[in-house]
Amino acid sequence: MRPPVSRHRPSHEGPSGPRPRAYSSDLTPPWKKPKPVPEVPAEPGLVVEEPGTGFCGAVIRCEAGTVTLEDRFGKHRVFPLEPRGFLLEGRVVTLVRPAPSAPLRPARTASGSVAVPQARARVARAGRIYVEGRHDAELVEKVWGDDLRIEGVVVEYLEGVDDLPSIVESFAPGPDARLGVLVDHLVPGTKEWRIAQSVTSEHALVVGHPFIDVWQAVKPSSLGIEAWPAVPKGQDWKTGVCRALGWPAENTGAVWQAILKRVGSYKDLEPELLGRVEELIDFVTGSGGA
Repeated sequence: MRPPVSRHRPSHEGPSGPRPRAYSSDLTPPWKKPKPVPEVPAEPGLVVEEPGTGFCGAVIRCEAGTVTLEDRFGKHRVFPLEPRGFLLEGRVVTLVRPAPSAPLRPARTASGSVAVPQARARVARAGRIYVEGRHDAELVEKVWGDDLRIEGVVVEYLEGVDDLPSIVESFAPGPDARLGVLVDHLVPGTKEWRIAQSVTSEHALVVGHPFIDVWQAVKPSSLGIEAWPAVPKGQDWKTGVCRALGWPAENTGAVWQAILKRVGSYKDLEPELLGRVEELIDFVTGSGGA
């Protein structure tokens, strides 16, 4: 009897007979192949050695296909950027061109001004800015503090607008000592308005915002609310707001600190306050100031 004939061909056979095996063109034994080495960006200041010449230096420039090194004697050498072409701390590496960096935008202070890196506070001017209300003063410091220190402008706390005439008299503003004042709820016809109108010195400027309280100068969207609630006349405004919004009305000071934390920059404030503070800073630091 004949043995059964298999109908399955070996995997290396084709329809017309045995098929040649596929071999890689690289016949180098695995143990002789060079191990991959890390690619390192040729950043300025990177110290490497070119093993062929023994030249060791810091990268000072990297251009298309070449890198320039400077040794400790100030000598420059240009080398090609070849694979496995340098030693970094004794290890073989391939230097590559650094990725192009995005142009740096100037840093900004919370008020939106261009920040001055490592700037020292200027010696305090003779001029001053008085701000009515503790919360108002804290908000001004939060947003404009960096600018005020660079300009040498000191902000004083004004407890109440009733004290304004005596403060102006004792301060005696002049060309080299200008006085700026920020008043709460400065609306024509109010008591605050009449007191502000009594300050007539050309070296003093009294401005105010229209808000019942400086809390309203913070944009509702920055606090996650739709709007500041209306509080009936005769009620304490802060207490009424806290009750309407479900905030702890028994501790409005803690509520204000929570509001203040949500203010990151001028973008969180209403323009009616921004314009008045900037106006005061310009006045105190303008021509004729200290």
